[in-house]
Amino acid sequence: MDPAELTLLYADAALLVFDKPPGLLSVPGRGEDKQDCLSARAQARHADALVVHRLDMATSGLMLLARGAAAQRSLSQAFASRSVKKRYIAVVDGQLAPPPQAWGVIELPIRVDWPNRPRRVIDAEHGQPSVTRWRALSDPALAATTRVELEPVTGRSHQLRVHLLALGHPIVGDALYASARVQAMAERLLLHACSLEFNHPLTAQPMHFASTVPF
Repeated sequence: MDPAELTLLYADAALLVFDKPPGLLSVPGRGEDKQDCLSARAQARHADALVVHRLDMATSGLMLLARGAAAQRSLSQAFASRSVKKRYIAVVDGQLAPPPQAWGVIELPIRVDWPNRPRRVIDAEHGQPSVTRWRALSDPALAATTRVELEPVTGRSHQLRVHLLALGHPIVGDALYASARVQAMAERLLLHACSLEFNHPLTAQPMHFASTVPF
């Protein structure tokens, strides 16, 4: 593990913002081979770094960590109250027509697919309420894929991946939810956390961070 390989975008006494590469866990997993992760690399530099949210291993982009327990409580509450605004860019398979309004809304409850963990599925009866706002950024008539901007209102695991699959347009390169054909269209999952907005836990100052989409 080389902490120098992690891109730090911002640091102050209360928080850290990193640009996570694809293929890196957010937190340690089970087993010795799953201990290298963003939180461990961050703590190698900043001993007080604490996790407040996660990105899927295959997803790249902005990830926020707190410095110390007080900042962690404040930022965790901000995520729980949905006052943190997150935006993602994805490339999906097929021609996804723009929604009738400026932003479309996907409201489909999600639960763990226990026999096939870590997969998630849509389940109207037992799933947790899950909401995603989305809009198409590219003209679907021009290509076999569509670039979309996504705003998760709720923060369920795999929410964006499962919701786009439910629309019939899985994310390109998704090894967990896409067909073999769609997986083979890219060497990685084409999902990137590109924007993060929240109020600073100490000063309440509005903070906004952006990350260039690498695909």
